[in-house]
Amino acid sequence: MTTPPPRGDGNDKAQQSIGQLLADASRDLSTLLRQEVQLAKAELRQEARTAGAVVAMVAAAAIAALLTLLFLSHALWWGLSNVMDQGWAALIVAVLWALVGGVLAVRARKQLSAIRTLPLTKQTAQEIPDALRGR
Repeated sequence: MTTPPPRGDGNDKAQQSIGQLLADASRDLSTLLRQEVQLAKAELRQEARTAGAVVAMVAAAAIAALLTLLFLSHALWWGLSNVMDQGWAALIVAVLWALVGGVLAVRARKQLSAIRTLPLTKQTAQEIPDALRGR
């Protein structure tokens, strides 16, 4: 025969059950958190692979665009050399590209000066000392 559990005031069994429930809940929560972290890692790996493929495609597109501009410039130079000296034709193409580069540089500088880096972070960081002083 088995020995009956020791009799107390009746709360021991209830406290053990509550303790066991808390332990189970804690273990389940820990397992859930571990699984969520594993899921996040798996998703990040997949997104990194996708981002890598996209970066490779953008790089290939940029190379294709550069080659297109190179050949179009050469074609323009060659076309202009049919009506003028080849040196002058090359100079005209170079000046056109210098103008395009200058316009792009001016626009980039203007947009760069308009960027406000981390405006909300700067504002809240400046408010921290006042908050600590109770203001």
